Amino acid sequence: MQVNITFRHLEPTDALKTHVRERVAHVGRYIDRPGEAHAVLHVENLDHHAEITMKAGRFLLRGTGRSQDMYASIDAAAERIEKQLKKHKERLYDHHKTNGHATEAAPLEVRHDVLDMLEHPDRPRHRVVKSTQFQAKPMSVDEAILQLELLDARFYVFQNATDLAINVVYKRDDGNFGVIEARAG
Repeated sequence: MQVNITFRHLEPTDALKTHVRERVAHVGRYIDRPGEAHAVLHVENLDHHAEITMKAGRFLLRGTGRSQDMYASIDAAAERIEKQLKKHKERLYDHHKTNGHATEAAPLEVRHDVLDMLEHPDRPRHRVVKSTQFQAKPMSVDEAILQLELLDARFYVFQNATDLAINVVYKRDDGNFGVIEARAG
């Protein structure tokens, strides 16, 4: 597995690089199709932050850790990913064993913009402060919910494998999940 490490406001040492690679390799044992991993290590005030993102097949896994020690932060980020994988490993195995996708479609390109509202005396306006592009891959609603949980995100955009429509799954305030389905009218 290829591991990329980014250091911010921190001296890149061989010991830290080795520790990250060892922790990623340890977590990689739980992944059937390991792809690549990216770790971002940075210091903010007195806190040491570690964020590890791993690509496993069609899924992205993200774990973060923060403590007074960078090694402990790396361990916490890796353990978070490991817990996610252990929790969902059986569910992933059972799902892929029983559900095949009959329809194969090319993933759709989706752009997500973060807007900043600018106050103007005559009319309110907005400007794009961050833009992300990604592919909405065909998958079932169950797979999308699993991806949402693995990413620890608030919403996840995907292409429904059943009807190839763009859908969004999101976590509701009551702990349940919601699905928004977009269909041509």
